[in-house]
Amino acid sequence: MTALTLAACQYKIDLIESWEAYVLHLTHLVHEAVDRGAKLLLLPEYAGLVLAGQLDAQTRSDRHGSIAGIQPLIPAWVELCEELARTHSIVFQPGSAPVLDPDGQYRNRAYLFGPDGLIGHQDKIIMTRFEREQWGIAAGKDGLTAFDTPLGKLGILICYDNEFPMLAHTLAEQGVDLILAPSCTDTLAGAYRVRIGAQARALENQIAVLSSPTAGTAPWSPALDENRGRAALYVPSDYGMPPNGIYAESESDAVEESHWLITEIDLDTVRRLRTEGQVATRRDWPEQFGV
Repeated sequence: MTALTLAACQYKIDLIESWEAYVLHLTHLVHEAVDRGAKLLLLPEYAGLVLAGQLDAQTRSDRHGSIAGIQPLIPAWVELCEELARTHSIVFQPGSAPVLDPDGQYRNRAYLFGPDGLIGHQDKIIMTRFEREQWGIAAGKDGLTAFDTPLGKLGILICYDNEFPMLAHTLAEQGVDLILAPSCTDTLAGAYRVRIGAQARALENQIAVLSSPTAGTAPWSPALDENRGRAALYVPSDYGMPPNGIYAESESDAVEESHWLITEIDLDTVRRLRTEGQVATRRDWPEQFGV
């Protein structure tokens, strides 16, 4: 594999009040990254909730009303994302959205698109307290998927899922070299939990993890009113990699407009660490269970 240009967005939760304006917004955002050479684009967890701006003020200001209200817009959103991926021949993960399943449960779902259209989706596996206790979002029931894409085999772990070692390890065992980590955190503590988890998963499995957070303040949204975090690419701390494991990172954790982090990496250099690195954490993983 040659060098791969990745784009992870610090995504501002703007109030966009019509479908036409949203199409222009997302199209412009994608064009901006593609014009800078990006072949893989990542938006954050719950980026799809920006669709709630198209609802009336009373509905979009209600936590449960807003997720119910966007359901008729989800098919058009999926179609738009698919069209953008096809048009630009990119791999596109446009963040996640709460999607109502036939069993009557909402799930936090991240779709993945490629040059040939929809590749598949990954639901969040483990819910945060807010999702579980206040929002009524159900856990994913279909397990983890390693997606075959033109850029290699990818996995998706949504926000909190990055804090659980066996999820990333399962994807690593399925051959994933890059995990996409869309996230949504309203405090620096939350942002650091995701960061520390993502860095640990990169270290343990000798893979790369690309993270994209929500950004800015959105007083119109009861769920996404405050957002902190940096877009970043994390790698193992080993030969040829940054000593701190941070391959690239946004300048600030507090911004009030969307920013792309664009970085280039050859995943072969990460993969080689499994056989030629200073340590062999993936090879030695089973040894911890023999004590």
